[in-house]
Amino acid sequence: MIKLVAIDVDDTLLNSQGRLLQSTIEVVKKAVERDIKVVLCSGRPLAGVKHFLNELGIVQDNQYVVTFNGAVIETVTGKTLQKSGIDQVTYEKIDQYSKEHGVDYNIVDENSAIITSNLNVNRITVVQAWENSAGVLIRKPDELPEGDQVIKAVFGDEKDKLDQVEADVVKTFGKENYVVRAAANFLEIMHPDVNKGVALEFLKKELGFKTAEVMAIGDERNDIPMFKVAGTSVVMENGSAAAKEHADYVTASNDENGIERAFNRFVL
Repeated sequence: MIKLVAIDVDDTLLNSQGRLLQSTIEVVKKAVERDIKVVLCSGRPLAGVKHFLNELGIVQDNQYVVTFNGAVIETVTGKTLQKSGIDQVTYEKIDQYSKEHGVDYNIVDENSAIITSNLNVNRITVVQAWENSAGVLIRKPDELPEGDQVIKAVFGDEKDKLDQVEADVVKTFGKENYVVRAAANFLEIMHPDVNKGVALEFLKKELGFKTAEVMAIGDERNDIPMFKVAGTSVVMENGSAAAKEHADYVTASNDENGIERAFNRFVL
């Protein structure tokens, strides 16, 4: 019996228009009514998934959410269980790399603020801020308010630009940080001990669940770590080839009731 379902948000839980299908809402609500933990696992902060949690009826203090690609584990009401950010030195190196290589970036702090030193804010950062229900602050690294913690950094730019720099970013930052291409327009840098799989393993142990009682659903490379610690791994039809290599089951796409099909087959 599946007792915990970890679900990626963008292009998995949400359709290609960034909305919840009615079929998804219905099966998730049925699962929650049966006291199954449905855990949204996203690169977004809590503010960026809160409205989806409300639509799905995941509002109880005994339900959980994994945000910032695993950097923060918290209850859906905002009680933090675990948090890991990147240090100031890494932040400054990322800022310098952005200038030297002409690739746009931003950091996200623990309050969900989107902060960048790029004076010409690109469309990727604007969309990211809108999805996270946040504004965009123009700040240099030394202007970060005292006590604020950087949760993650994001090279957010056009796909072709990230394709050009990805290998070098991994080479430059990958030894001391977790670097992952979260989507076509997002190349993310986080604390070295952070990913969705580490977060899911933490929750699994915290709740006393066995691996066989956990299912993970996703579509991209940043979902692979949670596939490795789940008993059942489901990948969307619209998912990447790399993600599908780790799938126990490929469900329908995010526009074709893929979540409903996975829940009906394995959970309900």
